[in-house]
Amino acid sequence: MKKVMLMATAILFSVASVFATTNPTTVSDTTKSKKVKPAKVQYTCTMHPEVLSDEPGKCPKCGMTLVKKEATKKKAEKMVM
Repeated sequence: MKKVMLMATAILFSVASVFATTNPTTVSDTTKSKKVKPAKVQYTCTMHPEVLSDEPGKCPKCGMTLVKKEATKKKAEKMVM
């Protein structure tokens, strides 16, 4: 009876270690292309940058026409010594 319990325990640990080492979430599928969402367009007032809108129109504070807000991308500047 001890031999059967010892063998069952050994098999159980072997199977558990196999399942513990395999991680299916780390495998990525490179054949599928990811769809890139278009950037959300926002409109802002040139005089009041805190005013944001999803649609073109007029600024509620001054009445100026709202313009598209440009996406700001920060670039690393090179230091000249």
